[in-house]
Amino acid sequence: MQGSTIDSSQTVVNYHTDGAVDHHADHPDHRIFGIIVFLIAEGMIFMGLFMAYLTFRLMTPEWPPEGTPKLELLLPGINTIILISSSFVIHNADTAIKQNDVKGLRKWFLITAVMGAVFLVGQLYEYFHLEFGLKSNLFASTFYVLTGFHGLHVCFGLLLILAVLWRSMKPNHYSNTSHFGVEAAEIYWHFVDVIWIILFFLLYIL
Repeated sequence: MQGSTIDSSQTVVNYHTDGAVDHHADHPDHRIFGIIVFLIAEGMIFMGLFMAYLTFRLMTPEWPPEGTPKLELLLPGINTIILISSSFVIHNADTAIKQNDVKGLRKWFLITAVMGAVFLVGQLYEYFHLEFGLKSNLFASTFYVLTGFHGLHVCFGLLLILAVLWRSMKPNHYSNTSHFGVEAAEIYWHFVDVIWIILFFLLYIL
């Protein structure tokens, strides 16, 4: 009796497990859509910060306020080139995995991670050499908030890239038919790049 009871329960478990898998397979994968919705929400936060910055700029008689040292363009310009270039690099990783080239995926993601780290180091270097602090004036405060919030997103994107690299070490984890993590990291990184282009124009060019 005990043996038959165990066998029966195992049959039920297998039935439910198989049924759950089949039931899940019948539904389309909405994970990429979820990533896009999340990034739209993040974009709205940045949009609010951009509008606040533009409002301060338009309402202040002199912008930046008198006595504020002028921002240097060389280092931020180099940083911008590095970050924009990294978008093309990470796209190569997506192309590689769609061809079942896992080694190519690892190579391009590693290069992207290095470029992202260089960007962050460059931003920190700029912070340490700026002649104004967070509380110097309104321009300084908005500058640090905008670039710091973006830098936080770069850090998170870098962690995503490193997570994909680590998971790619597992045999057959990513393939041309299963690469959601790769696409999610790429989409997020493109988002970070676009936000920086807007920031660079507002803070350094405009």
